[in-house]
Amino acid sequence: MIDPWFSLKLSLAVACLATAVVALTGTALGYILARCRFRGRDCLDALLTLPLVLPPTVVGFYLISLLGKRGWLGHFLYAWTGWTPLFTWQAAVIAAVVVAIPLMIKTSRAAIESVDRSLESASYVLGKSRLETVFQVTLPLAWKGLLAGVALSFTRALGEFGATLMLAGNIPGKTQTMPLAIYQATQSGDDSLALGLVALLTVTSFLSIIFINRLGARW
Repeated sequence: MIDPWFSLKLSLAVACLATAVVALTGTALGYILARCRFRGRDCLDALLTLPLVLPPTVVGFYLISLLGKRGWLGHFLYAWTGWTPLFTWQAAVIAAVVVAIPLMIKTSRAAIESVDRSLESASYVLGKSRLETVFQVTLPLAWKGLLAGVALSFTRALGEFGATLMLAGNIPGKTQTMPLAIYQATQSGDDSLALGLVALLTVTSFLSIIFINRLGARW
């Protein structure tokens, strides 16, 4: 039985949690790729971008291979705790993070690379450490690009389907996000419910983008 309001609340909760993780991790990785020079940087960039270009089912397969009870990491997690993230709401968050983080990394890297390095150099001359320069100079100057990355990541996480279906499953009242509810309604032939869910998700995504845009304009 599809519960539209549960699915909407779950989708919003998953998207918010995933966006928080993505914003922090993606910005850090974007800074490393933009400002650090090291062997294998291009390979790391390609690896982090893969979830953006691979089919979601492939991403889901990799996540199952990594986090399943017999997975590379999931095996140890299950042996130590007796718990597996598969078919839980946490799995939906993990899937959303993985598919959304390339957008944050690409956007944050571009924003940070656009910051004039002479301003960072001036900060060093004034005695600021690299960490202080990052938080007092680089990130404040790159904030518009970072905010755009957050907006894109949130909407991508909100609409995630394929990897979530494989990792979290489509369990009504437990892991059924809005995209999964739409899929089930369509499969069952309930077109009116599917149309209503589509409209609800579209309006929610639209209002989220408007809110983030206005938040950026105020800043």
